[in-house]
Parts: sequence; structure tokens; C-alpha cells
Amino acid sequence: MTASQSSKMPSPVSPDTLRSLVEHRAQSTPDDIFVIFDNLAGPVITRSYGDFERAANRTAHLLRDLGVLPASKVCLLLENSLEFLTLWFASTKIGAVIVPVNTAVAPAELEYLVKHSESALIFTQSAQVETALQVSQRCPGARAVMVCGPGAPTSSTSMADLMAAHPESPPSGPKPTAADEAAIIYTSGTTARPKGVVVTHANYIFAGNTVARSIRMTPNDRHLMVLPLFHANAQYYSTMSTLVTGSSLALVARFSASRYFDHAITHNCTISSLFAAPIRMLLAQPRRPELKANSLRVVLFAQNITASQLTDWHQRFEAPLLQLGGMTETIGPPLMNPLSGERRNMSVGRAVAGYKTELVDDTGTAVPRGQLGQIVVRGVPGHSLMRGYFKDPDATAAAIRNGWLWSGDTARQDAQGYVHFVDREKDVIKRAGENIAASEVEAVIREHPGVFDCAVIGVPDAIRDEAILAVVVANDETAVTAEAIITWCRQRLARFRVPQFVRFRSELPRTAVGKIQKHVLRKEIQP
Repeated sequence: MTASQSSKMPSPVSPDTLRSLVEHRAQSTPDDIFVIFDNLAGPVITRSYGDFERAANRTAHLLRDLGVLPASKVCLLLENSLEFLTLWFASTKIGAVIVPVNTAVAPAELEYLVKHSESALIFTQSAQVETALQVSQRCPGARAVMVCGPGAPTSSTSMADLMAAHPESPPSGPKPTAADEAAIIYTSGTTARPKGVVVTHANYIFAGNTVARSIRMTPNDRHLMVLPLFHANAQYYSTMSTLVTGSSLALVARFSASRYFDHAITHNCTISSLFAAPIRMLLAQPRRPELKANSLRVVLFAQNITASQLTDWHQRFEAPLLQLGGMTETIGPPLMNPLSGERRNMSVGRAVAGYKTELVDDTGTAVPRGQLGQIVVRGVPGHSLMRGYFKDPDATAAAIRNGWLWSGDTARQDAQGYVHFVDREKDVIKRAGENIAASEVEAVIREHPGVFDCAVIGVPDAIRDEAILAVVVANDETAVTAEAIITWCRQRLARFRVPQFVRFRSELPRTAVGKIQKHVLRKEIQP
């Protein structure tokens, strides 16, 4: 960190668009570090706020030359890279809209996303270029495929070659407003097509300020960012909180369990963000006492881990965890544990300033504390909540009702107001008249010493509607049996919650940020 970063104190951010925010940072602290990029192979690259602004300007001029207009959609099929960050903010400088896409996407899925979003260009890297080229040929609206980084085939165009001749001055013309669209982020589809969450400039600014205030960020902080940039978490929580506070990012090409804490120590990081699956992967690594030398003061996380894993984490790494609850549609996290005071990390915390949350029944009536209800979040569409789903007014109307966003998450609230996530509403198992939260069964199974991870799903049962199936990843394939898992559950769960079937798998199907894809398990597994 530079001397100017260490001497500054945080101040409220007045810029209300991504363009004005980046320009504010470049003008006020041009030499301060914005991003350190570690691609895990070559040399580490550092960019100041001034450097980044100049690169974004050049890229904005390039996009203009390629025919990108205000409201044009630009598909980013990219891993974590400086190019991703540059294209994101270059697009928003000229009022264009990014469409970030998971790089593991299948060709048919990519075709749908490009067509539905009306993307005019696809930016990708060498590993995905053939897929992108095939899809662009089937999508008349996608005029070109641009390749970032080395290894571009002769049939495609390199972004670096085209950028060189463009000026570093800010692009002229109309500037975006806070209410303008900045991104369309598609949620993962299960039984239906993915829905495109429309994110405005104001949304991004709100997300950054919400996280920064909640964890008291200053310009001295540095985020270790290992989650994929194409996901809302890395954009909302890490990148935007960095920009609104003038702090810095250590951006890593991808998550590496064996090197995560080495990166934290090497790059002097103070903040990070993870999900449950990476946390379990880190706990599965060999013990290295020297990793306690990290400077992480808070590690945000989402998705449930066990109480024993929480204890193990703190004993091994001394990097304080803080669980929160949010989704792409809520923009910022509406629920967080407090930075100071009692932190109940088996819960997703309490309502964050700027949001109001309630647990309600199917009629929208608030349920008493201790009872199950769906989390609903009060906010302003286009500011503290998504504007809506792209080209899907029916889905938007179903999700946002009278200013309340219905999350689809079932939870209960304890006496002190902490919200405990129970399950996605669609993952509740209905067995012989009982509603069974899969997450509660999973929590018990994960405590078994022979279990690394598990997922619990409902499968058809001719008599009881659904039977309970546990899909288990063992610590050692020979260490645990199906009978042992069922016996373990019988000793700890009511009879109607005990799984009837156990299947073993070497790993669970997951999204890019570690969420278990239960729809995949339902399709492939029969008891």
C-alpha cells in the first residue's frame, strides 16, 4: 500500500455512476494501488487507479469503434483477469451493459444467454474461443468475438492489438446516469431458463457502500478476491466496496485451496470473501501453523458450515469469519452478522442498515420468532434491489411485490433477532405430511467424522410422497458406510427426518461459487 493510502481516512462517496466513481479515484488518488493481479503462473501485475482509468478509457474508445452504443450489451465470457475489470468499467463509461457469463457454460446455454441478452459482442479467452465462435455464428446479433490474453486463433480478433491505437482520454458523448442499466447478471437455472437480473449504476454504488460501512473499510484495506468476477459476490461485495473506499484488490485468477493463505500473506490482504465449499476445501488442506501470520481481519462467507468447522477454522487460521445472507437480486447483503458485538456465525445475522427484512408465511403475514417463514426484503428497485428481470415482467412481478422482494429462502429468527437460514423453499422435502428442511439433515450428516460433504434431496415415494436420499462425499471411501450414516442420523434426528437411502459420490455438482446443484442430482440419481 502507498503512503497516501495509509494516511487517508474514509469519506462518503458522492459519485453516483461507475464512470464517475472510477474517474473520481483516478483524479483524487491516481498513484494509489487499485488492483494487484496474480495469474498463478506469470509475474504479478499491479495497476494504480490512474493506470486503470487510462486502460478503461482506451477500451471505451475501442468499444465505440466496434459499434457499441449506450444500452448495447457486451458479453464477458472471461475468467478473473485485468481484461474483465477493464471491459466492465469501460463499458459503463459509454453507457453499455455487461453480461458476465460463467466460463463453464455449455454451448447451448451460452447461445441462449447471448440471444436473450441481445449481446452484440463476445469477449473471451483462448480456452473458450471455439465455443464463443460457434455460438456467434448462430446468433445474428453477435457481430464479433474478441479474444483477451494470449493464444488467440487466426479466426478471431485480439483485443490487445486493437487497443494500442486508442487514446487514454475519457470518451466524449452522453454519460450514463445512476438509473441506467450497467449489467445483466443471469441467475443459475434449475428447472427453468436462467433469469437476467438487471443491475443499475445506483445498485452497484449501493452494494459497495453497504458492505464498506458494515465492515468499516478504510483505504488501508485490501481484498483478497478469489471468487469469480462473473458472479455477483465478487462484483458487489469485493470490487465495489474497494472502489467506494479507495482501497485495493488482490485479484487471483482462480481459487486455490493450497495457496489461498499464502496469497493473503504475500499480498498483505485484510479482507476476503468465500463460500462454504472453499472453506471446507481449505480445512481439508494439511495443517500449516505459519498460515496464522495472515492479516485478514474479516472473511465474509455465505452458505452453511458446521459448528465444528467454524471452530477448526479459527483455531487453524485465526482469520475471523462473518456470515451474511444475500442474493443477486438483493444487490447488497440485507442480512449480516455484526463486525463488533455478538457474532452468531451459524446464522446469517440481522438486517443491515438500508434494508428491512421479515419472515412471512404464504400470505405475506409476518410469522412469530422461532417459526419458519420466507425471507422477504424491503427495498427500492433499481437502488437497493434489482430493477427486475430482463424481458420477464411476470417473473419480476412475482419476485417484487409492493416493494418487497420474495427471496424463496426459508428461515427462522431467534429471540435476539438473528436469522437462521433453513433451506431454499423448493428444496424442502415433503414426506407423509411433514415438511423436512434438507439443510437440517445435511448439518447432522456433515458432523459425522467420515463425511467431507453431503447433499440431501427428496425422491419420489409412492406411499409417502417423497423419501429422503443423502448423497455423501466421504473423507475416505472406505471409512464410512450407508448403514453407518443412517444409524448416525437415527441417533440425532426425529424418525421422519432420517434418510431412507444413502449414495456415495466422489464430489458434488456445484456452481462456480460452490452452490450444490441439486437439480443435477435429482435427474441422475434414483433410489
